[in-house]
Amino acid sequence: MEALGRHLLVELFSCSEEILDDLEQIEGFMKEAARVSGATIVESVFHRFQPHGISGVVVIAESHLAIHTWPEHGYAAVDFFTCGADIDYWQAHDFLKKAFAAGDCEVRELLRGGVRGADGQLVRKGSVGH
Repeated sequence: MEALGRHLLVELFSCSEEILDDLEQIEGFMKEAARVSGATIVESVFHRFQPHGISGVVVIAESHLAIHTWPEHGYAAVDFFTCGADIDYWQAHDFLKKAFAAGDCEVRELLRGGVRGADGQLVRKGSVGH
């Protein structure tokens, strides 16, 4: 069975506070993470908050990479969502962990959009709501 997309949720702890509050470095690292994963960059948008913290997204042809930083806590939350089987978001993860000098990390990997069965139809694991 094959999912429509894969989503990696990464929490980076004990990171460099200086890097996590540097918009240019964060944007550069996120774009490089997209490149090392094999993704095709479409565009990016990043914003620096006052007094500190950065949020941003790199839109890729295969979906997106997003980040939110809390420099005062040495923490960054990073999402990698890809719809292409050729993208290696673990390469992006490894690159960012080193780039941010993370002391520790936690990772959750999710399959998104249901799963396709042998007949090509989406198989849902259950539903919430309506």
